[in-house]
Amino acid sequence: MYSDPKDCLYCQNNETLHNLMIEFAQLRVSRVFLFKEQSYRGRCLVAYKDHVNDLNELSDDDRNAFMADVAQVTRAMQKAFNPVKINYGAYSDKLSHLHFHLAPKYEGGLDFGGTFQMNPQKTYLSDEEYQELIEAIKKEL
Repeated sequence: MYSDPKDCLYCQNNETLHNLMIEFAQLRVSRVFLFKEQSYRGRCLVAYKDHVNDLNELSDDDRNAFMADVAQVTRAMQKAFNPVKINYGAYSDKLSHLHFHLAPKYEGGLDFGGTFQMNPQKTYLSDEEYQELIEAIKKEL
């Protein structure tokens, strides 16, 4: 399924997007967001800067730059929060805009040893707490 940029959450940069996540950085070829739902402490999303439906549509240089951005964010998350593992999810069944979900997993935490949930709707923070998480990641970027 290929989505139209006019219908794309990331391209439209609208209220729906801002209700789900907070954009806090722009890297080589991507935008970085903190999920507002924080059942997986420090969960982020890296979206490609332009409307591209799939990783295989990028040139080698752009693909390598995008994956370098993803790796840069996960390194920062690892340093900031020290999770046991960071799970990667690249699901585009309903929204074909290249993006990776980055869900830190902690022993004894939600879904440890299993697949992370897209939106458990359990843990929301104050604006100050979101800012603390963002600053912790940005410090390591």
